[in-house]
Amino acid sequence: MADKRLFFLVDDDPIIRSLVESRLSNEDITVISFDSGEGCIESMDKEPDLIILDYIFSESKTLYRDGMEVLEMIKEVDPKVPVIMLSGQEDGTVVLELARKGISDYVIKDKNLVENLKRSIVELLNN
Repeated sequence: MADKRLFFLVDDDPIIRSLVESRLSNEDITVISFDSGEGCIESMDKEPDLIILDYIFSESKTLYRDGMEVLEMIKEVDPKVPVIMLSGQEDGTVVLELARKGISDYVIKDKNLVENLKRSIVELLNN
């Protein structure tokens, strides 16, 4: 039997966290959710297999202003961990900047979020 995979989910929207966590968690995957980047960074010693990270945080009282800053911190701790960025942003320049900083994929938050996220995860973890 294969080891259970650990995914981190970082999103300040409780509805998105609940939806994604419930759809991804199963006998093969454990999802740990964080409402800010700080919790994710502090838990990197758990060595997640994958991180799903929101691009924009609406809460301004957090240490990291956006997913780009959290991504930079994640990559300092573990440059190899795959990161899928979630966002409503469709700005190509943002996506290019994120790609330069090391995201593995970019998934738009729309009605197909869960299906597109699952497809991305399968592609990333099977390569």
